[in-house]
Amino acid sequence: MNKPSLKDRFTYWFDNQMSKGSVGLVRILLIFTLLVVLLIAAIIFSCGFSEDQGFIGVLWDSLATIINAWMPSFEEGSIGYICMMALAALAGLLVTSVLIGIFSSAIEEKIVGLRKGNSLVIEKDHIVLIGFYSGEYTLLRQLILAARDQPCTIVIGAEMERDELEENISDNFEIPDNVRIVCRTVDPLDSVSLEKLAISSCRTVIVSPTDDDRTVKILLALSHLVEKCGLTDVRINSILAKDENRFPPLLAERHNITALQFSDARGKLIAHSCNQAGLSRVFRDIFDFEGSELYIIRRSQMTGLSFRDLLGQMDGGVPVGIVRDEKIMMNPEDDQPLQEGDELLVYAPTEDSALLTENTSASPPKPRAVRGRPERVSNTTIFGNRSSLLVILRELPDTVNKVTLVNYDKFNYEKVKKICKSREFELELTDGDERDENVLYEIVKDSEHVIIQSNYGDEEEADMHTIFLLLNLREVREKHGLKFNITAEMRREKNQVLIETGDHTDFIVASNMSSLLLAQLGENPRLLPAFREILSNEGNELFMKKATELHCTGDFEVSQLRQLLFDQGCIMLGIMNGKGEYLLNPPLKERVKLGAADSVIVFAEN
Repeated sequence: MNKPSLKDRFTYWFDNQMSKGSVGLVRILLIFTLLVVLLIAAIIFSCGFSEDQGFIGVLWDSLATIINAWMPSFEEGSIGYICMMALAALAGLLVTSVLIGIFSSAIEEKIVGLRKGNSLVIEKDHIVLIGFYSGEYTLLRQLILAARDQPCTIVIGAEMERDELEENISDNFEIPDNVRIVCRTVDPLDSVSLEKLAISSCRTVIVSPTDDDRTVKILLALSHLVEKCGLTDVRINSILAKDENRFPPLLAERHNITALQFSDARGKLIAHSCNQAGLSRVFRDIFDFEGSELYIIRRSQMTGLSFRDLLGQMDGGVPVGIVRDEKIMMNPEDDQPLQEGDELLVYAPTEDSALLTENTSASPPKPRAVRGRPERVSNTTIFGNRSSLLVILRELPDTVNKVTLVNYDKFNYEKVKKICKSREFELELTDGDERDENVLYEIVKDSEHVIIQSNYGDEEEADMHTIFLLLNLREVREKHGLKFNITAEMRREKNQVLIETGDHTDFIVASNMSSLLLAQLGENPRLLPAFREILSNEGNELFMKKATELHCTGDFEVSQLRQLLFDQGCIMLGIMNGKGEYLLNPPLKERVKLGAADSVIVFAEN
């Protein structure tokens, strides 16, 4: 290789300086100015163009002329002096114009950077929300509602550019004065990029619901940041849809990561909703911040009272469990008195609304025994091959006598057969074009419940498949006068809005349900054990049970009804009539009349 020439070296140096941006340009301009000043001063002094000044004076005149870009007049010296100063003035014009260009470019670059959201966040005790998707507003809306009247800062980090992100939020939200939204453009998979969100000083981090692969990558980036910065007090909350994508428990514990599994809970909601239309709406109302939600409270008067007594005496809130030594015991089986230091898990509008009153109600009647088992009269048709099918089959109501699986690929077929045999379901497999009206009619003509499971893969593609199938099912139902209800699983909230018409369709929206739980955890991480129990196969879950099943048809005061249901292992949260209208957390002294078509909304073990 030939030795680089002086020209090559200069070109290489010049290119390196230019690549440094505004700083490099200013450095080149400064060097150029000094060289021109020295050159002109040296020529003037050596040629004797200025007889009255020494070299320092000539040097100063050259520098002043370049800086001011001022042309000298003919009275100021000899012809040679004036010509050299004229050259200095022209060089000054060049330097000034280039300098203005550098500054304007730097300012423009800074403005563009601010618009893109590249600057560092300096906040404390804020909520960090990683990920934002146009049309998915449940999580942010819940975080705003959770703030109530307290000052709150929410820092959103997303791949969307800052101005686009802020415009999207301002077009869809009315931000209250006590809430401040700070938006930044980040790469959620890059721990260095996430540092600009001031995670080290935040209250909690929430990963917006997305596909499991991406969520796990974001959690890994966050765990790297936690380990790198030695963060011990920051709680990271996320939702994973598939059980097989369970985040390693030891890694999660070491880095304060909560990765709730939502697969089983989604399957249960689908199974229960097909028999009890409206359950998904009840779930949203129970876990959002617009009505009542779960709180951990302490009342001095409750020490020494049994949990059953508290159910009959607490107004403005429903006791759900006991908190003892940071352990939550939901729907406690042992009706022992509460001890000093115990706290209460309640379902109430606010922490202060749940108050103890004097119990003046009569004792509730004993549950009436019902002979026999529910009559098996309903057929259920299931479209889709999600792994949650096993959960759905286990959770279907006892009134189902036949299950039809459409275009089933026999995934987990032996397990499916075993569950159907144990539940005494007749199992039928059928194939056909789901978009052919005649084929679809033959499939669903004898069905009372139709379930559409969302397929794995691309979320938009899966939702479009669900939408087309749902539209065709509605067409068949209306054209042939059929009476079946539909439970449809959607992946994105924005897609549900397109087809929500108020007919007999119950929507289970994965991102919507996940967002509700994440917002609750972000506001109160102590509720984590309660949510884990509600979402798991063990312990208490959310049910809508027929009043006949719980032997509570008749006229009751709410305090009596609570105690009557507690004797059967249920915590009553509300009631729903046969028209799908429901009331959550009814007043303690209100009287309710339940008929055979009515249901009770409860936390209970299956």
